[in-house]
Amino acid sequence: MSVVSLDALRWGLKELPPLSLYVHVPWCVRKCPYCDFNSHEAKNGFDEMAYVDALLRDLEFDLPKVWGRPVRTIFIGGGTPSLLSAAAIDALLTGIRMRVKLDPEAEITLEANPGTFEIDKFQGFRDAGVNRLSIGIQSFNEAHLKALGRIHDAAEARRAVEIATGIFERVNLDLMYALPNQTLAEALSDVETAISYGVSHVSAYHLTIEPNTLFAVQVPANLPEDDESARMQEAIEQRLAEAGYLHYETSAFAKPGQQSRHNVNYWQFGDYLGIGAGAHGKLSFHDRIERFMRAKQPAAYLKAVADGVPNQSLHSVDKADLPFEFMMNLMRLTGGFESRLFQERTGLPLIKIEAELKQAEARGLIARDLATIRPTELGQRFLNDLLTLFLKEGD
Repeated sequence: MSVVSLDALRWGLKELPPLSLYVHVPWCVRKCPYCDFNSHEAKNGFDEMAYVDALLRDLEFDLPKVWGRPVRTIFIGGGTPSLLSAAAIDALLTGIRMRVKLDPEAEITLEANPGTFEIDKFQGFRDAGVNRLSIGIQSFNEAHLKALGRIHDAAEARRAVEIATGIFERVNLDLMYALPNQTLAEALSDVETAISYGVSHVSAYHLTIEPNTLFAVQVPANLPEDDESARMQEAIEQRLAEAGYLHYETSAFAKPGQQSRHNVNYWQFGDYLGIGAGAHGKLSFHDRIERFMRAKQPAAYLKAVADGVPNQSLHSVDKADLPFEFMMNLMRLTGGFESRLFQERTGLPLIKIEAELKQAEARGLIARDLATIRPTELGQRFLNDLLTLFLKEGD
């Protein structure tokens, strides 16, 4: 007869967190040399309606786990989701509405590549229910776009933003800095161009060399030194602040009230159901938190869905790992979090991490009061050092 500890009996979530839906479209025109996402070149095209059908069958697989819970946001990412036709996006969103309790005010985001823009097509996305567009601009500089292996040029980048802002009220532009041969002035020029379009949100990412990418094999020459990259980051943050953008997450800047609700749910350790090839998900239950990943390769995914076994992996998160997983997300938010959220989202009392919080505070990495805990500017700059404090022994 097994013995259940009192700690195990006490643990549990009283309320479930908000729920989002992530939809992954794995195809792109050409794989970028810096990209480590699950994306595959559509060299011979793909059957978009067959994939939409698979996505909806995939969704049905986990419906019993989320039955009755409202879906607050949808994010269609990739890959390049804007390769899909407006009819395919309409069929997808209609199918989702028929299967889940979608919030009438749900934020529905679609990722788009400037090389796939057509006015009628994007108006069709809006008519289908997409109300937020996220465009992978990366740069408005011709030389830097070529260095990044992007399929669009500077003129297409500008045209894409013009079309997007004419159709969508909420537009995010993804920019990258610390690019090969990039100067501080050039990095700021990209930001100035983004600001000039009046977009509601800007994401500014430092180029990183990720394993299993072409850049990891052939590291580009003339990358800015660390000090120069840091100056770029500081200058970008300052300029966006001057233009009225709130720096609310490590790489995210938004006009007031225009934060990405979907991404904020991730960062607040909310739940998300992930469907599509290689999609990840996190679902909370009163007695456990599960993480899962769908089959990664598109062909394998389609077969797995047809066979009724879309998951490539599924596991319950060890309670000892929850503090690190929670802090890994929440410490990305510059405003931190309300202290009560730790117990609400992990089921653990805050006292569990009191020693780690004291150490982080003593090192100047966090600031806290009775109500909130947030990373300091030093903590934001040395986020990995801060998070390491919350790793369980042996990791």
